[in-house]
Amino acid sequence: MTQTAIDRGTEWLAKGGVRPTRQRVALAELLVGDGLHRHVTAESLFVSAQSRGEKVSLATVYNTLRTFCEAGLVQEITVDGSKSYFDTRIDDHPHFYWEDDNSLTDAAASELEISRLPQAPEGMEISKVDVVIRLRKTP
Repeated sequence: MTQTAIDRGTEWLAKGGVRPTRQRVALAELLVGDGLHRHVTAESLFVSAQSRGEKVSLATVYNTLRTFCEAGLVQEITVDGSKSYFDTRIDDHPHFYWEDDNSLTDAAASELEISRLPQAPEGMEISKVDVVIRLRKTP
């Protein structure tokens, strides 16, 4: 029996302990329904939902993505301190940010080498290191 996009989305929500409301299932289906990983903004997910005829507001998309982050289903990657992308691949890995079209893609973790990090301030510990490599076309 093949798994449908709705089944994948519903199972994904269950894995995170997220209650499967109609809108959450619809957004989960868009994010993981085909089994591929995504890097989306709230705005791009909203447009995708609207194009499929889903009745969902942009505020609901933002709130749902926050819920998915809190459940550990997606991770938020912030670029330029203001633009957020949500990644369905939640393991630690670097990203390429393509400045020409404002998109985010995975970069090969096997090619990244960080030999040393600065000492954390007293009373603090490093919880995570995000690597975003910015790309632009050569002149």
